[in-house]
Amino acid sequence: MENLSFYKVEKKDQVAWVYLNREEKKNAMNPPAWSELPGIFENLDQDKDIRVIVIAGNGPCFSTGIDLMEMVGELPEIMDENQKGGTKWKLIQKILPLQETMTCIERCKKPVIAAVHGYCVGAGLDMITACDVRIASKDATFSLKEAAVGFVADVGVLQRIPLIVGQGIARELAYTAKSISAERAKEILLVNELYETKEELFEAAQKMAIEIAENSPLAVQASKDVLNYGVGKSIDDGLKYVASMSSNIIPSDDLYEAVKAFMEKRKPNFTGE
Repeated sequence: MENLSFYKVEKKDQVAWVYLNREEKKNAMNPPAWSELPGIFENLDQDKDIRVIVIAGNGPCFSTGIDLMEMVGELPEIMDENQKGGTKWKLIQKILPLQETMTCIERCKKPVIAAVHGYCVGAGLDMITACDVRIASKDATFSLKEAAVGFVADVGVLQRIPLIVGQGIARELAYTAKSISAERAKEILLVNELYETKEELFEAAQKMAIEIAENSPLAVQASKDVLNYGVGKSIDDGLKYVASMSSNIIPSDDLYEAVKAFMEKRKPNFTGE
């Protein structure tokens, strides 16, 4: 993960912090922001020392969204007045990798926490809805901005945010493109908790990540897999899937360690085996 242009990765114990790191542009997402993230998450997914990932923004905010001027150079089709079938086909093939930038977060076996401060707009909102948990500082501002600039949000937020806030709120945010406060974001369950400052937010994100990392990684990752599978499925489908998952991971070294630690009245030391 060397020579990253947009992101910065730091490992703190069993937690990896992935920072949006284009402070001078308020972390506006230029081409490297889209191309670098899948590789980062592939590496972290395979890193046995990492159990939880936190996504956060360096500088004044999480992200002001897509850097439209820089991305136009990568997507000339959107400004092509000759909108024939061939042009449309080329554009579709370019949108799919952009979707992968967000989907790689959701697909990652390990839990991902979004720690949001300042602006979280457009593509920034897309990104955090692909995370497992979202927390924020009280200065955070959220906006599903695409309709205000003539786009339909097409990299995942319209599919994911209704599962978080419900259809009515999701449609209100998409149609109005309005900004909402951190307090409102918490009311609609977009974020789990609020903190006074960026510093307190980051401390809380690390604390939550450690709490997760101290549990059995086998069980945590299986839980994420089951939760992801259940989206759009019936309860019966989900129950059958989790029965198979449970039987596949039991017994394990983690289960034996949990029993042994309980008997010895100590904290378990899980290995994920």
